[in-house]
Amino acid sequence: MKRARLLLLAVLPLVAVALYFVVPGLPGSGEAAGRPGGAGLAAPDKKELAQKIVASAENSTLDWRSAYGYIQDIGDGQGYTAGLIGFCTGTHDLLVLVEHYTKDHPGNGLARYLPALRKVDGTDSHEGLDPGFPAAWRKEAAVAAFRKAQDTERDRVYFDPAVRRAKLDGLGTLGQFVYYDAMVMHGPGTGPDGFYGLRRRAMAQADTPAEGGSETSYLDIFLDIRRTAMKSESAHHDTTRIDTAQRKFLYDGNLDLDAPLEWKVYGETYRVAR
Repeated sequence: MKRARLLLLAVLPLVAVALYFVVPGLPGSGEAAGRPGGAGLAAPDKKELAQKIVASAENSTLDWRSAYGYIQDIGDGQGYTAGLIGFCTGTHDLLVLVEHYTKDHPGNGLARYLPALRKVDGTDSHEGLDPGFPAAWRKEAAVAAFRKAQDTERDRVYFDPAVRRAKLDGLGTLGQFVYYDAMVMHGPGTGPDGFYGLRRRAMAQADTPAEGGSETSYLDIFLDIRRTAMKSESAHHDTTRIDTAQRKFLYDGNLDLDAPLEWKVYGETYRVAR
């Protein structure tokens, strides 16, 4: 499909190539190409909604701000999972968060754990962290500066790159959220099951809207691939954050992720009125 379209463009006269970008209904023009140019998921109300939907899956609540102090080893091989977006001691992002925070706020309650965090980075080990690190994390989460640091790192590593990449792929607000949630769970890695690996596999099966493909079809395939990746991980066999949340929004045709919304995660129903 992609190869045929590229060959066609190669032989079209220059005037036809110019029309390709402006004639309604052709790839690169119209609603699919125009909608992602706006604020999309980065609009304040949409960003707030995105945090609520992620929190329903990550922390079983819509009150995402209550998760700053969350910390637990959920047995997924990534050590402690902590904070509003699930920073992990085994996946480098928690270490970077504490390093950045300590640079701006020396002497904070987590700084003394930096040697241990560097040692366990990339493993599921608690060496040097137990028994005091969980309590120290919860205590530091009461500090406004640390909550702001979590917000900043969430945006820098996950939210902003996901929204930017989705817009370049021609995706609207729902598609931007689909990318963001995948980035949160699978990480911004390039391996087969990292975010960029999942995207690469989806693009091998369908054109993105920026390539002239159907937004709904592309997202459906992306979610299929992500669901398979989740099923391969023992800690993520429950795929309701896709099946009865994101897929529901997609099949309802809610590409702009407009409220009111209703979805289910882990059997619990969540609603956002506006």
